[in-house]
Amino acid sequence: MALTSAPDVALAREATAKAATVRPKRERYSAFAILKHALTGNRNWQPAWQSREPKPSYDVVVIGGGGHGLATAYYLAKRHGITNVAVIERGWIGGGNTGRNTTVVRSNYFYPESAAFYDYALKLYADLSHELNFNVMMSSHGVINLIQSRHQHDALMRWANAMQINGIPCEMLDAAAVRREIPLLKKTTDPRFPVLGGVLHRPGGTVRHDAVAWGYARGAHALGVDIVENCEVTGFEKSGNRVTTVKTSRGDIACGRAAMAVSGHSTILARFAGFRLPITSYALQALVSEPVKPVLHRTVLSGSTGMYVSQSEKGELVIGGGLDLYPSYAQRGNLPVTQETIAGLLDAFPTFSRLRMMRQWAGVVDVTADSSPILGKTPVDNLYIDCGFGTGGFKAIPAGGATLAHTIAHDRAHPLIEPFGLERFTSGALVDEGAASGIAH
Repeated sequence: MALTSAPDVALAREATAKAATVRPKRERYSAFAILKHALTGNRNWQPAWQSREPKPSYDVVVIGGGGHGLATAYYLAKRHGITNVAVIERGWIGGGNTGRNTTVVRSNYFYPESAAFYDYALKLYADLSHELNFNVMMSSHGVINLIQSRHQHDALMRWANAMQINGIPCEMLDAAAVRREIPLLKKTTDPRFPVLGGVLHRPGGTVRHDAVAWGYARGAHALGVDIVENCEVTGFEKSGNRVTTVKTSRGDIACGRAAMAVSGHSTILARFAGFRLPITSYALQALVSEPVKPVLHRTVLSGSTGMYVSQSEKGELVIGGGLDLYPSYAQRGNLPVTQETIAGLLDAFPTFSRLRMMRQWAGVVDVTADSSPILGKTPVDNLYIDCGFGTGGFKAIPAGGATLAHTIAHDRAHPLIEPFGLERFTSGALVDEGAASGIAH
């Protein structure tokens, strides 16, 4: 048997490495493609993306393989032509908060800065399936905030007026109109939390959370972005006030610029880079019921009981509530909050009392003092950040990625995120969205 020479081995390794960088043209999903693959036993589908070994260096390293990190990488490649980009993720793509939320999207915020940003996100979501050639299952079925006290009526009327001034569609509904929209609401005349009316935000609804992560991952990969899973960041190397290397569990990665989009773990990475963030991390939990036939055609939020609910395409009731009352990095939540959330659900919908709950989970959310995000540049010259969304990160994914990509490419804040820079916590120019972004997500 002939022995392989050292040059042959070197050439083989070079060919293997070159082949690993070749990306086949992205397969277009369509009804025809489904039929074609069905006739061949569905054995030849092209992988949506491939997890790769990290290269020694990149122009941009994006830390965090959730929706915001993937969207940032996608828009860097798509809109700015920056393709030498790596997205590095500690676990698996979409395994963090992107896969641990309640899928609600809306733009019914109070202040003009927030309304403009979240409305941009909602408009991007509306065209995202076409943009990515990946069905993100957006359903613009409308979001209703219940009015359950006289004080709440005054507050929500003021909120609705602000929305209309900001150009965000909304409608004030009386009690009869709310019951026409939501026939299953309780019928009792003297409940503890009466339904006096509501505010309807018709463009709001839900989007399939996993599909958002998968779609952006597929799109970014096809444009040349490397997606590196199971790669934990352990620190940074700096030269002066610039990051030169991202230290990871899979080796050091040199970079021209770096961005962090890691939600509840942002404070840890900021500490690695040598600065502090005004963020506290909490667990936010949710749960789903067994599937039933379509019975709920709006997303319903009750600020009085701290509960919100929608029905998924599979028929499950997706139920959310308030934050745990203590800082935590746990992704399991706790029983008292679950009990309180279910009690709020049954107060509004007694007919759901016989449903069984199938599963429960929690995400780690990053809460700022003014309940608004932190986007843009950091005290480190070439390090950028996307965090502080608290319970509103999922609904902001397209806008967060697009504006951060613009900021990285031009080294200046996108106009939409200028009000959300880190410097506002020293200047005092806060954007206090505590009411609009509380538990109702």
